[in-house]
Amino acid sequence: MADLSLLQQETDALFSRKKWIGFAVPAVILAYFVYVFFAFDIPGLAQRAKMENAVILASDSWSYKTHVTRSHRSGEIDYAIEGERKGRYPEGTRPDWVSGEDEVVVDLGDGSVVTLFPDNYTEIDLPGFGKIEAQLEGGKITTNLGDDVPDWIKAGPRRVSVFTENGRVTLTRSKTEIFRYAGGWELFFFTLASPYHGVGVSKILFGDQIDPERSNLKGAWQDFWGNPMWRHGDVLWAIGETILMAFLGTFGAAMVALPLAFLAAKRFTPILALRFGMRRIFDFVRGVDGLIWTIVLARAFGPGPMTGALAILITDTGTFGKMFSEALENVDNKQIEGVFSTGAKPLQRYRFGVIPQIVPVLIAQVLYFLESNTRSATIIGAITGGGIGLLLTQAMQTQKDWEEVAYYIVLVIVMVMVMDWLSGWLRGRLIGKKD
Repeated sequence: MADLSLLQQETDALFSRKKWIGFAVPAVILAYFVYVFFAFDIPGLAQRAKMENAVILASDSWSYKTHVTRSHRSGEIDYAIEGERKGRYPEGTRPDWVSGEDEVVVDLGDGSVVTLFPDNYTEIDLPGFGKIEAQLEGGKITTNLGDDVPDWIKAGPRRVSVFTENGRVTLTRSKTEIFRYAGGWELFFFTLASPYHGVGVSKILFGDQIDPERSNLKGAWQDFWGNPMWRHGDVLWAIGETILMAFLGTFGAAMVALPLAFLAAKRFTPILALRFGMRRIFDFVRGVDGLIWTIVLARAFGPGPMTGALAILITDTGTFGKMFSEALENVDNKQIEGVFSTGAKPLQRYRFGVIPQIVPVLIAQVLYFLESNTRSATIIGAITGGGIGLLLTQAMQTQKDWEEVAYYIVLVIVMVMVMDWLSGWLRGRLIGKKD
């Protein structure tokens, strides 16, 4: 009976602990999420979020803007894609949705019409709203708008902005600028200055010679490759730099880590102090993030792709050293003894008895890190000033060329996919396995 009573007490205590744990764990999780809710200022984040900015950003990534700009000082009107000089319409040409001479009429395509009159006077005719009149007088912009205006109109004495479905009109003291949006990546192949702009592929391949000084194929390739707006030649070179940073950093780290891994493996290094010190070195170099190494090395050696490769090399040396040393701990002694029985020297025993056993692990890990570092090299390149990361950062900093940002992101994704396929193919060929 005493044993039964003791067993009953232990059972009750066990159920009591389980009941307490079942209550405590959800309470701790709930408290943690409440802490996160306030620590990260979720209410303030939701209040500051502006979905219209996200919509503009998304639309800018797959569309382009044609700028019609009138200078308030000279009265001259310029027409350019994305407002860049490289995308400027040649003298005497303009978009077909712009008409008039003294009074220039701009059709935004959604029923909205903007008319530019002399003396810096502008009329904006909006369907369903009416006509907005604006003029620069004495350094101030006067309009016929009252105090009650919709959210898509911003009116002040120094700046007036009107947003429409297909465009935007902005008036400042220096200029009147009209944006008209259109889908696609305009001038991706040829700029307006190229004789091949707007020419079909069949005409370039099989038609008459367009440029008297060049054949169609040669001229089209030169104008595409040297496109000053999209810079395809520079982009391909930057992609090559990014891959090279990942390749040099990854394989350089593997070459440095492999001999050092023998010093960190207990089976091959009986000296405790040496083994302990090597493992701590591996912990140190991999414990510091690659981005921090990038900043330190950029300070020491200056920016450039080689700095990024060194940052990857240092970080991955620690990671590879740990993985390779663990693989060395698990090698089979029978193969080493078999090589030893032939009278092989120590280095030969390592070469023919140890290395073949860890080659599958070595190749698999190195190829995986090569794929991963290809993506990481994009961010590292943004800091060190090399590779596709530099072009991506420059495009983001302009806050206007988001279609170029989308283009670079697509290229990075394709690059990672190709490296993933290539590393899988190499693993299958070298190890005898296929993903």
